[in-house]
Amino acid sequence: MIKAGSIDKGMFLLFKGDPYAVAEREFVNPGKGSAFVRLKLKNLKTGQVLRETMKTQDNAEEIAVEEKEVQYLFTDAESYHFMYVDTYEQFEIPLTGFEDKQYFMREGESFKVVMWDTMPLDIKIPFKMVFTVTQAEDAIRGDTVTGATKTVTLETGLNVRVPIFIKQGERIMINTETKEYVERVNA
Repeated sequence: MIKAGSIDKGMFLLFKGDPYAVAEREFVNPGKGSAFVRLKLKNLKTGQVLRETMKTQDNAEEIAVEEKEVQYLFTDAESYHFMYVDTYEQFEIPLTGFEDKQYFMREGESFKVVMWDTMPLDIKIPFKMVFTVTQAEDAIRGDTVTGATKTVTLETGLNVRVPIFIKQGERIMINTETKEYVERVNA
């Protein structure tokens, strides 16, 4: 058990019998009354988002999770396919609830999967990743408005707004949380 005042973003809780990830946490200390915590919880079975308010002295059940190193193999119509790096055992994670991860996974890359018992709860994607631009329109001569951008397609199918000087075949860094362009990467 953990006090609600000690709950942080990124923790995993057992709430109403289901595993939840803490997506957001706000500590509120009103001038009158006791302090409380506003939580945004994501159900890891259904993907449903729940907003909950708890007094800081209330108890919540934290669940013990472990991170396993895995290699991404491929995706079919229903699941992501992975292999444990240490045992070479293969397993699947349903696409449901993890649809946004597909744009950041390339075959053969290693990731960490958060497991609770035998249930995968999350696929950890690095905060920034480098991708190759596979489709980009050429900049039009004279289109030099400050901050001008265009949409390009990356090797994984993700569409991103980038500055107009980015060309097809170049490598760019993407913020995986916001799906936004960070910088051009040389070599």
